[in-house]
Amino acid sequence: MAAEYENLINSLIKDGFLVRPEITEAFRAIDRADFVPDEFKAEAYLNVPLSIGFEQTISQPLTVAFMIELLEPKIGEKILEIGSGSGWQTAILSRIVSHNGASALGKIIGLERVDELKEFAEKNIGKYGFIGKEVAKIIKSDGSKGFKEEAPFDRIIAGAASKGDVPEIWKKQLKIGGRIVAPVNQSVFVIDKIGKNKYNKKEYFGFSFVPLVKG
Repeated sequence: MAAEYENLINSLIKDGFLVRPEITEAFRAIDRADFVPDEFKAEAYLNVPLSIGFEQTISQPLTVAFMIELLEPKIGEKILEIGSGSGWQTAILSRIVSHNGASALGKIIGLERVDELKEFAEKNIGKYGFIGKEVAKIIKSDGSKGFKEEAPFDRIIAGAASKGDVPEIWKKQLKIGGRIVAPVNQSVFVIDKIGKNKYNKKEYFGFSFVPLVKG
């Protein structure tokens, strides 16, 4: 691992954004430099979002760490990711749910609406073998509609901000006992499904995300 990446991870640990050992290990194992465009390789280990084209970004490491910690992914779970982008978060989640990539116990379904970014994500995630092992799958689809073909999901995470509230269809596609972590406006919401139509919600303020685009 590059010293600069180790320094980035250590700063996320020190500041309390990386806490759980399995999440920290996955961050160490999945090198952010493998997921940024060539022109930004020199900036891969900065704690900032970087452009991946098409008005999309690879999110700030702090934000990715914060949201995955809130998500609390576990081995064997099936997770829907709305907006795969570069594939970095997809690969981190794949590492966690598949017991460090050793076997396809869990599954990540990533939705991406831009053809070029779908291909970019698949190429990047492919460096770690998760697509070949059928741990991760990237599908071209409108993420605002969820993905009923694979529902219900243990967890759902989104990388683009909805307006007003998360789409109701995501809640319907979530298992009872499951969790959604998703940005709405400039906040991150954690929604726990505690019954068929019952939810607990927490809000964390002060974030900035690209908007969730429908269609």
